[in-house]
Amino acid sequence: MSASPRYWIETFGCQMNVHDSQRMEDALVSHGWVAADGEQDADLIVFNTCSVREKAEHKLRSEVGRLRPLKRSRPDLVVAVAGCVAQQEGEKLLSSIRHVDVVVGPDNLAELPVLADTIRMGAPPVARTVFDVDKPTFLVASPSAERGVTAYVTTMKGCDERCSFCVVPYTRGPERYRSMDEIVAEVSALVSRGVREVTLLGQTVNSWMPPDAIDASTSSHDQSPSMRASTSDFAVLLRAIAREVPGLGRLRYTSPHPRHLIPELIDAHAELPVLARHLHLPVQSGSNRLLKRMIRRYTREAYLERVNALRARVPGLTLSTDIIVGFPGETDDDFQETLSLVREAGFVAAFGFKFSPRPFTPALKLADDVPEEVKDARLAALFAAVEEQQKRHLESLVGSEVEVLVEGESRPSQTRVAKIPTRVMGRSERNEIVHLDVAEGRDPSPLVGRFFRARVVRANAHSLQGELREDDVRDLPLATEKPKGRRSLQILAES
Repeated sequence: MSASPRYWIETFGCQMNVHDSQRMEDALVSHGWVAADGEQDADLIVFNTCSVREKAEHKLRSEVGRLRPLKRSRPDLVVAVAGCVAQQEGEKLLSSIRHVDVVVGPDNLAELPVLADTIRMGAPPVARTVFDVDKPTFLVASPSAERGVTAYVTTMKGCDERCSFCVVPYTRGPERYRSMDEIVAEVSALVSRGVREVTLLGQTVNSWMPPDAIDASTSSHDQSPSMRASTSDFAVLLRAIAREVPGLGRLRYTSPHPRHLIPELIDAHAELPVLARHLHLPVQSGSNRLLKRMIRRYTREAYLERVNALRARVPGLTLSTDIIVGFPGETDDDFQETLSLVREAGFVAAFGFKFSPRPFTPALKLADDVPEEVKDARLAALFAAVEEQQKRHLESLVGSEVEVLVEGESRPSQTRVAKIPTRVMGRSERNEIVHLDVAEGRDPSPLVGRFFRARVVRANAHSLQGELREDDVRDLPLATEKPKGRRSLQILAES
């Protein structure tokens, strides 16, 4: 048994949380920790949390509560809660869940190894939830860390939008921006280590600006309700990455705010081949009355105007979105307006959520007056509408060719038999999941990290089945049995 202490991380929530968990892994490894095979043999168990929806908090409390017998049998086990719930609750978590030892907010993740070590040496439980407003720091991927062919790079953190339903400004703090040089340098370093696709992250990623350009007297949410400015610093950043890192195969970003999707950014989408032909653009509602109550600071018409302008410049671009159903005061007519916007915008995917009151948010002052059964019915109707559009979109691609970045082997089907070919998966430039079969007995690993033109032969329920050209697979080596790897990061995505 290794003498090094062992960690296990479970992640709830968005891509930012996934990125933060990877950075926590880097920090722990640099302090001598190693990945555990599971909770039972870990010396430190970390729950990296999301508090955007009430359901995620309930899931956290259930998961942490499940550890109570393990903690009782192993008092030296360190249990930590990180991320947004940690920031939101702070020291209250230590008193409400007695077997939690460490509470660490998003801006204090680098302190986790030291905090865990002090607990293991007998120190009392501790909470660290201090925003780094004066001197923002951004955790960077360790050069020695194992990485796949895709990676996340943080451009900013925090949010100044103050939407009435959203707890993020309270759990992530005000907007703080990373310098262009640091962002470009990290992208370049990742590409030099084999990363082919990078996703830029930020709570409102397209509001990015150079840190030295911030006018402290005017925050972004005090400016024009239709658009923050007439120029897009974020578009300048995208152009700099495309220019300075020519080896990057594909560039994405998430999650943007619609009111920062201005002409300069649309021009970047049209003129930079490295940008994916897909955008996740949260809308939240199709009703102007509700958008105003949500303090989204754009109208239905303004949203569609930007979407249409982007599609005019980038034909074939696909859109996905976020939508809340059952927001206080939402009527049947309001919801029908949302469904009509879904059809008009042509979303091929959506993250839908039932409204749930969050601490500190202005929406707490509004009566949560939509019954749960109505929320359930509306969410089901929303998903049905989006899935129908996704189905038509996927079927329209049969017979065409798509460019696929192969990310790894597909999850094996439970019904797979010995004669079924090995299968790899990747994503297209429009973000469709594409499965590709490889001949029986051949090793598909040389395909990983490469772009291929694949012919679409079938549309599945939520993905495509593609076919590689014979020249692309003819020389694949024979497969050999691979040792089982350890899974150090378990992603528990919010559903």
